Order: sequence, then structure tokens, then C-alpha cells
Amino acid sequence: MKSKIKGFMDLVKQRNPHEPEFLQAVEEVAETVIPYIVNNEIYNGKNVLLRMVEPERVLMFRVPWIDDNGEVVVNRGYRIQMNSAIGPYKGGLRFHPSVNLSILKFLAFEQVFKNALTTLPMGGGKGGSDFDPKGKSDEEIMRFCHSFMAELSRHIGSHTDIPAGDIGVGAREIGFLFGMYKKMRNEFTGVLTGKGISWGGSLIRPEATGYGTVYFAQSMLETRGDSLKDKTVVVSGSGNVAQYACEKATQLGAKVVTLSDSSGFIFDNEGIDTAKLAFVMELKNIKRGRISEYIKKYPKAKYIEGKTPWGIKCEVAMPCATQNEVNGEDAKMLLSNGCFVISEGANMPSKPEAVTAFQSAKILYAPGKASNAGGVATSGLEMSQNSLRINWSREEVDEKLKKIMSDIHDACIEFGKNENGYIDYVRGANIAGFVKVADAMLAQGVV
Repeated sequence: MKSKIKGFMDLVKQRNPHEPEFLQAVEEVAETVIPYIVNNEIYNGKNVLLRMVEPERVLMFRVPWIDDNGEVVVNRGYRIQMNSAIGPYKGGLRFHPSVNLSILKFLAFEQVFKNALTTLPMGGGKGGSDFDPKGKSDEEIMRFCHSFMAELSRHIGSHTDIPAGDIGVGAREIGFLFGMYKKMRNEFTGVLTGKGISWGGSLIRPEATGYGTVYFAQSMLETRGDSLKDKTVVVSGSGNVAQYACEKATQLGAKVVTLSDSSGFIFDNEGIDTAKLAFVMELKNIKRGRISEYIKKYPKAKYIEGKTPWGIKCEVAMPCATQNEVNGEDAKMLLSNGCFVISEGANMPSKPEAVTAFQSAKILYAPGKASNAGGVATSGLEMSQNSLRINWSREEVDEKLKKIMSDIHDACIEFGKNENGYIDYVRGANIAGFVKVADAMLAQGVV
């Protein structure tokens, strides 16, 4: 089996050199899915996984725009349309200096499995630009978004490809992007998700990824007759996902003690309660400040510069910042400090050596493609509301989100439960997602 996996990965590496993030994501899937393929005649010999790792379409384009000084700036725009076997391409747009083909292909590949797990009819895609919104004026961001959408609009549509937000793309950016799409196409359609409530958005969508991450952690704990109540939780990040993971965990009786950004993290041993979280939301969402400003308001807390929060004692950890933020040493610290639940709010935040450590310790470990699928699931619900021209209530959307996260958890158990009772959520998520997409691909022929 090892030789089969190696042979597959050698071919993928040959075709995709210098793309470490993408290769990391593919290898994690290959290690669990190839043994399943070999043992199931319907998939064996059909090269289904090889077809899955090859994007259906890769778009790369120039994005020229004018800054506030009148200078012409040129960025790169991307859209990876990975797989449409079960529905139109669906996945976020990321605006960040680190954006490149490797990162977007890894995100698009993960998105295929994640979207399949939601049970909703959505294929996988991802896109973005190396544009950095940080430090830019609203007018500069608007000009960039309009230029970006002027090209992207040729390739997306409500039945073709429905982008959403991601790192660097929030409500402000979605508004600018949607405005230009609507002007160019002369139609009001649900082509983007994460829209404002008054113009086609869904209640709970901003909260969904963070809420879903917490709901998944709660489901894992229930398999051991436990809950989040009275648990100490360490959260990384301080953006949308981290904020709402903090909110929902607190509502369920846990104590969240950390938040972070790229400069460092804050540790509040008393817990980040509702009032403190409201301050963080205003600081990050409106003032666009740094998390270090938290200790000016709450001096009993500590700010640790240039570090991540994984050395803080906790029972539950939720990495909600970015990919590969938890390394092997971080994993050892978490385990030695009593952490036994990891629910990933970010995409692939744990490096392979960290995943190995978590699984070897037989803790409750949920990969992002399962635990953070609540965001895209609610994007799917937003698409449904747009198509029906209706709005569901907050309670209706939240109930549907809970049900979807519970169904994802059940699928992980179906394909990931070992004979000794241990649930391998990585294997479960990978195989459950693979089966749904592979069955659709086989039914549609070699296309």
C-alpha cells in the first residue's frame, strides 16, 4: 500500500513542483483514500483520485488599479475551478500577500471534500489575489475589487461558480465585488455569498464557520459522554471565525482564554466574556486595530508578542487563523498541557507532524474539512434562499447548520470508526467526501 501511495504522490509531485501546500493536502487525502480505493472494486483502476487532484480549470489574470496617490498598481487574480461533479464551483476568495497557486489549489482541493460533506449540491473552487487590504483606504479597496470583478465576472455565475469571502474578504469587499458584478451583468442574482442581509444575505452566515467548529467539538465530546461546559478553550486568530467560535463556546459554558493575530496573542485567564468579545469585534471589524490593544482595555490580561497560544493550558484548542499554524512542538505542548480536543476552524492549520501527534495520542481531533464546513454549508443555505427569493429566520438557519454539522460528524464516524472504538476523523472525512464526489464522477463518465 505504501508503494501505491508513493507512486501516486510521485506523479502528483512531478506535475505540481514547487507547490508544498497543495502537495501536503493531497498526500493527507491519499494516505487514507487510496487504501479504500484498492479495497473497493468500483473505484479501483479508474484513476478517480488522479482526476480529482487535477483542477478542471485554472484562471490567472491581471488586476490593475489606481491607489490614492494616483499610481497604477498591478496585482494577480486567480480562480481555481477544481471539481463540479456534484454542483457548481463553491469556495471563497482570499486577498492576502501570501496568495499563490499552491495555496489556492490546496484550498480548492480541500473545498471539494468539505462541500461534499455538507450534503449540499456544491462543487469545489477557490480564488483570490496577492492584494493586501491591510492599510488600504476604503476607496482603494473599492477600486481594486471593481477591477478584480471586471475580469472574474466572465467566469462565474449562480449556476457556474459562486465565490464567497475568506481571509481579507469580508462584508465590505463582498459588497464592492457584488456591485460591480451586478452592474456588468445587469442582473441581481446570488452569485456571491456573504452578502448583506438587506441585499440577499443570510442570517447566521457571518457566524457559521465559528459556530460550526464549536458544534463539531461538542459532537465529538458527546461520543465520550462529555460536553464543552467548564472546559478551558484556546483559540487562535481574532477574525470572523475566531470571534464566533469564542462566542458560541462561551454560550455553551466554556471559558475561552486566548485570541491572536499575526503579531502575537492575548491570554486572559478570567475568560473572554460577552463584553470583552464585543470590544474585540469593534477593535478588529470596525477600527481594524491589533489584538495587542486588548490589554489597554483589560490590563489583567497578558499580551505575548511574536508567539502563538499553543503553550497555554487547556482542554480544547481551536486553530482559527491560517494554514500550518500548529507544528509538531506546538502539538506536544498542547498534549502535555492536557488538551484532548482539537477542532480546526481554519483550513489545514495543523502540519503533518502535529496531526500524527494528535492521532497517536488518540485524542478527539477534527480536520478543518469537517469541523469548519459550517461556513460553506450556510453559504449553500444562502444560495437556496436566493433561488427561492425568501429569507429564513435566524433560528431556522441555525437549526439547519446544527443538523448539517451533526450529519458531517455522523459521516466521519461511518467511515472513520476503528474496531477498538477510536474515531479517526481524518480518515472518516476524507473517505466520506471522496465517495460522494467519486460516485458522481463515475456516473458522468470521463469528462
